[in-house]
Amino acid sequence: MASVADIHWGVLALFFSTLIVPLALSRYYQLKIEKELVISVLRMTVQLVLVGVYLEYLFKINNLAINICWLFAMIIIGSSSIVSKAKLPRTKVLLPVMTGLILGLLPLLILICIAVIQPEPFYNAQYLIPLAGMLLGNSLSGNIVALQNLFTSLEQRKTEYEAAISLGASPKYASLPFVREALQKSLAPSLASMSTTGLVTLPGMMTGQILGGASPMIAIKYQLMIMVAIFVMLSVSIAVTLSLSVKSCINANGRILVNLSDK
Repeated sequence: MASVADIHWGVLALFFSTLIVPLALSRYYQLKIEKELVISVLRMTVQLVLVGVYLEYLFKINNLAINICWLFAMIIIGSSSIVSKAKLPRTKVLLPVMTGLILGLLPLLILICIAVIQPEPFYNAQYLIPLAGMLLGNSLSGNIVALQNLFTSLEQRKTEYEAAISLGASPKYASLPFVREALQKSLAPSLASMSTTGLVTLPGMMTGQILGGASPMIAIKYQLMIMVAIFVMLSVSIAVTLSLSVKSCINANGRILVNLSDK
């Protein structure tokens, strides 16, 4: 297989000019996202360049303690992003989100590195960090959708929830239909993605490996592994996040302590 073709920095900078299209659409439809788009792209560029430089050193050092610290930094930043985008108070939701991501991510990473890929050493940063990034990255939107759905439903169907509480139901039982609905809605896009993978889309991991010169069959094996891992992590992290959020945000009397307008 041929080696991956490099992209010149100047060519990449010119390609950024295509962002004129979404900027123009934002102006035409008065979406008012121009400033946020520019800031997001600038942050993404700086962050990726700095991470790219850092990862080169991280891969060379390949130290277990440093790798673990980097993983937890990714989890903390990801948790903060989820809470921020869900527009919920950090004091109530940050710990449940972080716990959900940890319980969803770490067992899967250990299983993949020790039993599936088996790199040497098992904590090899070349595998550990990109895999963690893919799993966490694909879990962000699912957790945001789940939290927003849960608390939006509790607000919009408050009478239904309060009726269950007034009849003697525990907060956990009264909120169960809302948790179930939030889980279903947050997992639906991932299920749809899996059912069309290979026919409609060639996913990122497979495409990246093929562009990097790997055999298509090897790329497919990695893609199958990561798609299953993503869905497992989504299921675990969202279920834990919602369960702990209910405990954190609803008191023993069934009173909901937060709503989507709280910050």
